[in-house]
Amino acid sequence: MNYERESADPKRSMWAAALVGVGVMAGVDEIIFHQVLSWHHFYDGSTTEIGLLSDGLLHAAELISIVAGFFMLLDLKRSRTLVKARAWAGFFLALGGFQLFDGFIDHKVLRLHQIRYVNNLLPYDIAWNLGGLILLLIGFYLLRRAKNMESKEVAF
Repeated sequence: MNYERESADPKRSMWAAALVGVGVMAGVDEIIFHQVLSWHHFYDGSTTEIGLLSDGLLHAAELISIVAGFFMLLDLKRSRTLVKARAWAGFFLALGGFQLFDGFIDHKVLRLHQIRYVNNLLPYDIAWNLGGLILLLIGFYLLRRAKNMESKEVAF
């Protein structure tokens, strides 16, 4: 077995990429739905000024997440412990996880905002959560594939 595989860090690879994934999905939400389409703010239960402030705080958190994740990925690459297959799995798990958390917790449980303020919200909810589910399933598929590849490498 070579040195690079012996010191591989699959869990850290997943967590680093997951930080990037959370930040990217928060950024997509923030840019497209908050700014371009103006469908909602992160918190819509107050004034427009508070809504914009909450968007700014979400934007700051997404940037911190992306930068921290990239620094972790760069460190893993530098130390030759990055497991790319696990990183991709973590990235997609985070994309889908963020989307579903936002769709169920932020939208329905906490009622921080809705996707869009229209009479028939159901199609928007279905599309939002279905998109998150698809991303999450891609992440689980990539994780299973990465684990299978790792187990085959260990066998040899």
